[in-house]
Amino acid sequence: MVAEASIVGVLRVLLVVIGAIVVLRFLAQLANAKRNMAEEKNQEAERRAFEKERERTAKNVGKTRIINKTPGSSDVEDVDFEELD
Repeated sequence: MVAEASIVGVLRVLLVVIGAIVVLRFLAQLANAKRNMAEEKNQEAERRAFEKERERTAKNVGKTRIINKTPGSSDVEDVDFEELD
């Protein structure tokens, strides 16, 4: 069986390939936009947390704060030291 290539068939195949490329590029742009929106939302949340922490530290600058912990639950270990002569 011999297959003949016609101009119309070749153009149809080229249009289908070009159409597929255009659709893939469009889907890629949508995925990229969605990722950028999520990243922007995360950055905004981080910025708000940073501003809130900045305001808290500015309000408490110079103040002493004592953290109440139960005895024996401290993570800090007291170490004896020897003075050098």
